[in-house]
Amino acid sequence: MTGSKCNMPLEPDYTGVTIIEISPQPSLSDYMQAMKFANEEAEAQVGDNMLLAWYDRDRDFESPQHASECHVNSAIPGYIDYALYHGATLKIDIEDGRFVFFYLPIDF
Repeated sequence: MTGSKCNMPLEPDYTGVTIIEISPQPSLSDYMQAMKFANEEAEAQVGDNMLLAWYDRDRDFESPQHASECHVNSAIPGYIDYALYHGATLKIDIEDGRFVFFYLPIDF
């Protein structure tokens, strides 16, 4: 009997996720400015929402913190995996991955 083989995905499955790529001019100064920008865009796109996960390439910092530690040999960063498996339906990518935000709409 041969060992079973697990086929790991090579890229995220963004089925059902709206992806918005934005490159504002001039370039945003920092994460706080990017988060404000992304939150306003998310509000316009989906209304009430929850920020599920994000990445700041300038500081190489993600939330949930340390999510990628479990994905060391994975092609998919932990913050992306977390967002997708927790129901994110909106991804806002600012400046080609410099800042990335995932949102979940909230229905009251």
